[in-house]
Amino acid sequence: MEQFNVAYIYAMAAQAGLNPSRPDVDDDSVDVQLSAKNWPGGVWRNPTIQLQLKCTAVANVADGAIKFALPVKNYNDLRATDLMMPRYLAVMRVPQDDAAWIQHNADHMALLNDCYWVSLRGFPETSNTATVTVDIPLGQRLTTASLRELLSLASQGEPA
Repeated sequence: MEQFNVAYIYAMAAQAGLNPSRPDVDDDSVDVQLSAKNWPGGVWRNPTIQLQLKCTAVANVADGAIKFALPVKNYNDLRATDLMMPRYLAVMRVPQDDAAWIQHNADHMALLNDCYWVSLRGFPETSNTATVTVDIPLGQRLTTASLRELLSLASQGEPA
């Protein structure tokens, strides 16, 4: 699942003209970093955002959101307010059968999934010890356009 999730993000980054990279060690809840060069109209010329990627074949959806059980360590890393770069949680939903993740057609290949993002910046502390259930709004679909918007916000020095 992780590799499929990364491939999805890299495909969108390629379409958006972004430079994706991965830290050698994920010790700070960052799986992928996306940066742009000479972003137009921003205060910062080379904006960067960071993503913590999660993937599930069994998503709990209610009240217009994915209810995702996020490990407390990731929750605490993502809710920090003293970060230089905006950091987001991206949760991808895939079919349970991995054979259904990709469809090969004569003229194209289709990735069967959907992915959503949320900023946890400034979220409250938790007394939970294992996981925190986080709502990822279904209205915040991670697409090439939304990645560009997140980079535009970062170029202004603002998180989403």
